[in-house]
Amino acid sequence: MKFAHTVIESLAVALPDEVLTSVQIEQRLAPLYERLNLPEGRLELMTGIKERRVWPAGTRPSDASAAAGRKVLAQSRLSAEQVQLFMHTAVSRDMLEPATASFAHHKIGLPGTAQIYDVSNACLGFLNALTIAASMIESGQITCALVCSGENGGPLVDHTLNTLLSGELTRQEIKPYFANLTIGSGAVAAVVCHDSLAPDGHRLLGGTAKAATQHSELCQGDTHGADSLAMQTDSEALLVAGIALARETWSEFTAEVNHPKDDFDRFICHQVGSTHRRKLYEALDLDLAKDFSTFETLGNTGSVALPATLAMAADSGAISAGDRVGLLGIGSGLNCLMLGVEW
Repeated sequence: MKFAHTVIESLAVALPDEVLTSVQIEQRLAPLYERLNLPEGRLELMTGIKERRVWPAGTRPSDASAAAGRKVLAQSRLSAEQVQLFMHTAVSRDMLEPATASFAHHKIGLPGTAQIYDVSNACLGFLNALTIAASMIESGQITCALVCSGENGGPLVDHTLNTLLSGELTRQEIKPYFANLTIGSGAVAAVVCHDSLAPDGHRLLGGTAKAATQHSELCQGDTHGADSLAMQTDSEALLVAGIALARETWSEFTAEVNHPKDDFDRFICHQVGSTHRRKLYEALDLDLAKDFSTFETLGNTGSVALPATLAMAADSGAISAGDRVGLLGIGSGLNCLMLGVEW
């Protein structure tokens, strides 16, 4: 896919105030660690994640999504009335029906003329929504879209801790739950529009998507009672399959955007942890010095992770005007989506 007139006009992140450290998680798991003779510090050692954020109890995904949406509109030169398409793109949802986008749309104060719907695709939802908005902009259907995601990982972490502490699980049996302890919470939003509305916007060049759905069983999550989530992941198999899919996608992506790897000034990948990042960059033969990461302090925030890291990289000065940025997205399913942006 290629885009000629689509830009990211503004990008903003909204984060919870409460911090939950890996040390605190392991302190809660002390009985399990003692019973299975597990060494303290393994969570941070294996993932590189020192801490993650947690929304206050009772926070809905639409609350988080709306917080980011209001923030990005406050810094945008475009108004809420100009938004013609609104998408909530998180794994987290308020309920099955109606769309979480409907709640967030009301909380942000968007016009009734805007189309609204949810876009859900594990950790790729936000990137998928960027391509949907771009396609509608390029075709002339709309000129401005607002893309938001609000992930609430707290209930998943809480349910996982209760599960690990309530039974007589063996070392082997706790493995599918380990990835849950890396999950964090956060929100991100982007105003995406036709370049005529923002000539100096960050240009979306295009990208490539590939799927390997034979691996869809490797990471599965669902609701588990009121305000609770459950997930099990074969982390080792998911890593191997994900890296293989990324390698397949990479060659097509560089050809599609007509940029070899050395043309990119910065890469932003999905924020899983230190092992995933190292394996990905080794497989694609990319310079790790061009990476920018947030997993150390935010954990894995699902669909928020990559776009929030992009926003924080720009805010920190790690990305400058004119830089070419490669967005290397991957999500359970398995799906891979890589996008090129000229900042």
